[in-house]
Amino acid sequence: MSGKATPATVAAGRTKTTYTLHPYEVRGESDGHSYGTDAADALGIPHRQVFKTLVTEVDGEFTVGVVPVSGSLDLKALAAAVGGKRATMVAPGRAEKITGYVRGGISPLGQRKRLRTVIDSSVRTLTSVYVSAGRRGLQMELTPTDLLKLTEAITAPIATP
Repeated sequence: MSGKATPATVAAGRTKTTYTLHPYEVRGESDGHSYGTDAADALGIPHRQVFKTLVTEVDGEFTVGVVPVSGSLDLKALAAAVGGKRATMVAPGRAEKITGYVRGGISPLGQRKRLRTVIDSSVRTLTSVYVSAGRRGLQMELTPTDLLKLTEAITAPIATP
């Protein structure tokens, strides 16, 4: 791995999960910037295979939604998936404090506290998936089964095109 370990790589390594790290050059920030699509484009990976990690609050409980960068998180579907009524996005600064990661580098693995996690059901159609490895410019490739196991997530159709 190039550089220092991240909480995400430590979490995967602790369970002896097989993964591959993919560093890439981070583009400068601008309005409408999408770290996930930038990562997919830089690595030459289909957008449906790279997943972004979004922190929400469902009925007062922090909940992570993990969806392909090719789509958006459907907040109503996320709330329904966990038996809730209302989901709202958490502000980026608050998401950073909750997870211990910076925006654009939030990983579903190795967060400060394990949060309830829902991964879009499209993950089950893939042989490998890419998620942030815990910092901008570094993606982690692993199997959907390993991602689900490491995050203790459920799957549900929570993404919109």
